[in-house]
Amino acid sequence: MVTLYSDLHMHSCLSPCGSDDMTPANICGMAMIKGLQMIALTDHNTAGNLPTMQKVADAYGLLLIPGIEITTKEEVHLLGYFPDVKTAVDFGEFLRRHLPPKMNRPSLFGNQLVMDEDDNVIREEDALLIGATDLSLEQLSRHVSEAGGVPVPAHINRGSNGLLVNLGMMPPDIAFTAVEVWRALPCPHTPQEGRVVLYSSDAHYLGDILEPEITTELEEPTVAAFLEKLRRGA
Repeated sequence: MVTLYSDLHMHSCLSPCGSDDMTPANICGMAMIKGLQMIALTDHNTAGNLPTMQKVADAYGLLLIPGIEITTKEEVHLLGYFPDVKTAVDFGEFLRRHLPPKMNRPSLFGNQLVMDEDDNVIREEDALLIGATDLSLEQLSRHVSEAGGVPVPAHINRGSNGLLVNLGMMPPDIAFTAVEVWRALPCPHTPQEGRVVLYSSDAHYLGDILEPEITTELEEPTVAAFLEKLRRGA
């Protein structure tokens, strides 16, 4: 067994709500400064910065969990964790086809920047990533699983996009094996029973990335071991 300091929910400058300073290089650098060992990049409805993130994480010796924070038709936020970057990027392309046919307005929603490892802008994403897809929570959970990933409802006890706040309950027809809980707010115990519980920063700014305070135990330091942990449940 290995125990890794982790932060498994962060947004880069590709998420319109993320700071422009949240480049892959800066995120990995800050993670190293803070003493983290395992991180996940989970931009809204896209995986466009994950290829660069993987290069930088590899250079720093960080274990990167490829992820996406998906907005369902019900406007619930769902984290999808994937076995590799290519799978996540392909899933991001799938999601793009299910987003509203609207263009991003940087002056209103924020920039959506795809970066290289030297903090150069490769391109600006023009699709409106902050919108909700036209797929339901059940459909998206199934699609993530079929892609080899694990669906995890995000910050279930926080905000209008948290599952418990939005739906008022854990849906009985979706067998979630893990949930993310926002530590600063109370959460009923029942939704956590029998499930892996994740605590993360949901960082949109460099300073929000977690200190080395949350640990994750894995059989080995690999993405596959992390996904298997989530699938097994508590």
